[in-house]
Amino acid sequence: MRTMEMKKLKKGVLIVFEGIDGSGKTTQAKILLDKLSKMDIDAVYFREPSLGKWGREIKKKAARADSITIEEELDLFQKDRRENVTFNLIPALSEKKVVILDRYYFSTMCYQGAKGLDPQEIRKMNEQFAVRPDIVFILDVDPRAGLDRIADRPQKDELFEQEDYLERVRDLFKSITGKNIMHIDGSRPPEEIAVLIEERTLALLSARSGPKGGILLYF
Repeated sequence: MRTMEMKKLKKGVLIVFEGIDGSGKTTQAKILLDKLSKMDIDAVYFREPSLGKWGREIKKKAARADSITIEEELDLFQKDRRENVTFNLIPALSEKKVVILDRYYFSTMCYQGAKGLDPQEIRKMNEQFAVRPDIVFILDVDPRAGLDRIADRPQKDELFEQEDYLERVRDLFKSITGKNIMHIDGSRPPEEIAVLIEERTLALLSARSGPKGGILLYF
């Protein structure tokens, strides 16, 4: 059984959840937030599109597939992300909090990349100003299964929620690799996924703390 002795992190930690619509990323992000809060770890949750001016504009445009060009779409996401980074992520990380972020620039790479833009150019554009994540959890599900999961949502996003389009988005997510990238089979039981994420997160937090004033894990 795991117990913990809680002390301060040396610096803030950014944890990102990614995946296509209906992959379960929001569910898992909130499960992790709840678990960390119960451990008295100072954690906060943000999402993209954000609740700010540009995020609200994105949600409004997403209701109709013909409402916006791909260039305008990318511009809105960039404006929203700059605002999110400046007013949410950087302040929280500077206070040495664990920041849990539901979607980030990897989604822009894949969703706008699936419409013909260059994913690597999008990545370069974002990494000029966006905080680099400490770990990225990418949940993978079949697009049909993902759409079935979100069928009861009151607002349909015609701009993004199309099966053939999400198949291309999924392929781009699968192509993202790196030492801080963890791909997870989103069709597994949610409780199993939550355990994997919790274990990887606590290992990261332990490594990011110090011998004096860190998070000590006992098994």
